This record gives sequence, structure tokens and C-alpha cells, in this order.
Amino acid sequence: MRLATWNVNSLKARLPKVLDWLEYAQPDVLCMQETKLADAAFPTMPFAGLGYEVAHHGEGRWNGVAIASRVGLGEVSQGFVSGPGSADGPDEARLVTAECAGIRVSSVYVPNGRSLDSEQYPLKLAWLERLRTDLTSGLSPETPIAICGDFNIAPEDRDVYDAAKFVGATHVSEAERSALRALTDWGLADAFRCVYPHEGKLFTWWDYRAGDFHNHRGMRIDLVLVSPPVREAVRYALVDREARKGLGSEAPPSDHAPLFVDLDWAIGPASS
Repeated sequence: MRLATWNVNSLKARLPKVLDWLEYAQPDVLCMQETKLADAAFPTMPFAGLGYEVAHHGEGRWNGVAIASRVGLGEVSQGFVSGPGSADGPDEARLVTAECAGIRVSSVYVPNGRSLDSEQYPLKLAWLERLRTDLTSGLSPETPIAICGDFNIAPEDRDVYDAAKFVGATHVSEAERSALRALTDWGLADAFRCVYPHEGKLFTWWDYRAGDFHNHRGMRIDLVLVSPPVREAVRYALVDREARKGLGSEAPPSDHAPLFVDLDWAIGPASS
């Protein structure tokens, strides 16, 4: 089973690239972030033509998350389903969850935080706390879980191109990394690190500024976090840099590359 995540940075602008990638990479489940679409505007038919059901949570213009699955899509929920604030307060279309082949899959788009002195920074930390509460309130680490998406956090210094250039910045602050560790301490594992435990400078995001991609000035902020039953099934992982490249006069690619994880996981008959 191939499980993938990709911040597409506007599905309307990059739909042909996403469909092309689905055809050649053949993920069984693709979690997408920053679709920037309302639910009614989601292009369901092109995905259906490739055999994918889709669950989407979007409000239009900003944010938006989706799960495309060809191995079943059940028990879909939008936003937080338990814990403080689950029934009130905006979730900003940053979380959608569904069961795919027996795994509780979530596509998440964690707030950016902007800067340490921004009013958005504590909101980012609060959002991560709600995500942890959502897990611990109603689930066990023994539940097959995969939380996939753009976390806007580089877990370690080796996950940025030059740690010295990020001192005092978001994405690497101790509070953000602590919030991420709260998820791994609960029982989730970074699936990519299960395959590449020692390597550094393996990135998923590069700024659009000239030369950043080709000079490998990036960050690893797109993650797949898995519970123990799924962790035991991890066999392979890859950041597909080819999908980040732009060619000729084509529209620019997303600033993120897709990440996929291959699992030794039985896929039964698809059901919704």
C-alpha cells in the first residue's frame, strides 16, 4: 500500500500536475493540503476517472485539505471531532479524516505561525494541542493511524539546510518541536525516519526564491506520522523531487514535493 502526502499549493492551479503524478506514482491514498477550494468546487470527476474517491474539507481561497483513496473511504470527518473546542471555534479547513483500508488517515495542514512574535504563533501551538487532544481523547496507539501533511515544523536541525539561519524563527522553535514530540511521545512515529534514521538534508519544501531548490536550501516539514501497527508495516519512503521541478513554460510547481511511504499492508475490497 502506498500512502502519500503533498501540499499542492492550489489544486485549481496544479490539477494537471497532480493527476499526472497520480498516474505515474500510483499512490493508494494521497493526502493533499492547501487545495484552496470550497467543497463544492472540488474537481471530483478527474479523480474518479483515475479510480479515486475523495473526501475534502475546504472553505475556498485559503487552506483546504483532502484525502483521495482508491482503497476505500469511510467514516469521513471534517475538523476536530473531540476535545476542547471541537464544536466551536474555527478549524480553518485544516483537518480531514477517513478510514482507508483499515487505517485512520488524516490529512493535516498545520498553521504556519508566521513569526515568534506574531499573534498567529500561539494559535499554531493551540491548534497542535487540539490535534493531540483529538488523538488521546478517543483513540489508542494500537489503532492503525496515519497523520499525513504539512506540519510546518522541521523536527530536528538536520531537517533544515542551515540551522544557523533559522535561529529565532518559526518551524524550528522549541515550543513547536515540543508540540510535535507530544504526538510522537503518545505513540506515533515519523515514518520517513523509520526508513532514513540517520540522513540529513532530505527536504520536502523549498522556497520559490531563485536557486533555493537547485541549491538545496530547503526544509523537511511534510510528515507521515504512524501508530505502531502501521509503523511495523513501513518498508520504503521517498520524497519525489521530480514533482517539484518546473519545466519550460509550464505553470510553476508547488513549493512542496510529494512524500510517499510504502506499507506492507493488506488491502481488502474497497468500500465507502
